[in-house]
Amino acid sequence: MADKLSSEVVNLYQPKKRFLIPINNFHVPKKLFKLFKKNNYIYRVNNNFEKVISQCQIVNRKDNGTWINDIILNTYINLYRYNFCHSVECYDENKLVGGLYGVHIGSCFFGESMFSNVSNASKFCLLYLIAILKKNLFSILDSQFYNKHLIQFGAYEINNKNYLEKLKNGVSHDRSFIFIEDFQEVLSLLHPNSHKS
Repeated sequence: MADKLSSEVVNLYQPKKRFLIPINNFHVPKKLFKLFKKNNYIYRVNNNFEKVISQCQIVNRKDNGTWINDIILNTYINLYRYNFCHSVECYDENKLVGGLYGVHIGSCFFGESMFSNVSNASKFCLLYLIAILKKNLFSILDSQFYNKHLIQFGAYEINNKNYLEKLKNGVSHDRSFIFIEDFQEVLSLLHPNSHKS
């Protein structure tokens, strides 16, 4: 992570606790699932990765800063070109209105950042991501640091020792990141976990 946009240094962190989002026990809030089911948007994967990460870089945050400097931006674009990064994108007709991106190694997906220009667009991308990871038998969705907004999806902290054990196992199993064309299939993959409040 960088301290700010203009920084020419990248800092490396290893948190004492890791924040994971469950894939198979993912909780979809009722209200959000109801909105998602309306299918008002178009979803794509890796259609415009560079635009997604650029939007994540400039999104307004509480501290008016960003941890994505140009070094990080260009590094992730290169990782994407080598198929180690993916984006999930939400479009209103042809306009990109939300998205997320992350790193894919083995059966692990490391969520990096997300943005939303319309209400819930980034959350809808997260729902689509969960369906993709669930169908393709991924084992870890790593959100890295605690984020109170992700608690509603069943996210939880795990100590670093246990995380590293899960990680070692997770990176040793190859999984493909394959888009799900059928929106009804996405809903069916999410539905068993959507009945909670």
